[in-house]
Amino acid sequence: MKLLSRILKKANGSIGFAMLAVVLLTAVLGSVWTPHDPLKSDLMNRFSSASAAHPFGTDMFGRDILSRLMRGAWVSVSIGLATLVLPVVLGTLLGSAAGYFRGWFDRLLMMVLDALMAFPGLLIALGLMAVIGANRYGVILALSFAYLPAVTRVVRGSVLSISQSEFVEASRAMGNSRLYTLIVHILPNCLAPLIVLTTMMFGWVLLAESALSFLGLGVPPPEPSWGNILSEAKAHLMRYPMLGLLPGVCISIALLGVNLLGDALRDELDPKSATASSKETL
Repeated sequence: MKLLSRILKKANGSIGFAMLAVVLLTAVLGSVWTPHDPLKSDLMNRFSSASAAHPFGTDMFGRDILSRLMRGAWVSVSIGLATLVLPVVLGTLLGSAAGYFRGWFDRLLMMVLDALMAFPGLLIALGLMAVIGANRYGVILALSFAYLPAVTRVVRGSVLSISQSEFVEASRAMGNSRLYTLIVHILPNCLAPLIVLTTMMFGWVLLAESALSFLGLGVPPPEPSWGNILSEAKAHLMRYPMLGLLPGVCISIALLGVNLLGDALRDELDPKSATASSKETL
């Protein structure tokens, strides 16, 4: 709670938290309730303008745009949160083992990660989606694999740095096992950079999922996500620009909120970053 209060005192932290809270609350609400059925077509009511019944109007199939944006928020956010689980858990295990125990495992793992990081994460995800096929679970698996190297390298670097600290040497001198020292003394001190990275990754995953859905490799229609709503609207942008503008604004709000909150977290949890910022201010 103290960390949250300090973050909310910062302008970027409070704005980012508010924007992200709106996105998350909309996603939760969209999972249980929408003003209209987001999948129900009404061809007699295509491209209707904003009204009391349809605050954002209807799309090319007569579906309520607000309802589809709310359900799309749930689809995109749920995929983003689910995607974070595998790279954070597996990346922490691999990175901590490589950074602490070193040896052949560390060298082999770094060779594999360096090879993977030579390709953009979205390109790796595109290749995997071409093999797996367009579906929700395929998106989660592909993006998890694409962002696993980033988490692994960050955790490994933190473990390498912290393992040289005096309190780690003291734990070893007391007779504690290497595994006990790693779990109790080293990993808790790696949480700060991991939390910042996870926050920023949420924004990357949202953008990547939207890009995959826009290209037809994400969540298949008629299930809405912000990416495929934008993809469906591209053929009608000249006459009905709001069809593409609204999902684009939703994506922008989510990404801006994540980036602002991530910056505030980094300033608060990274003493070096905070010190550098204060020097620049002076």
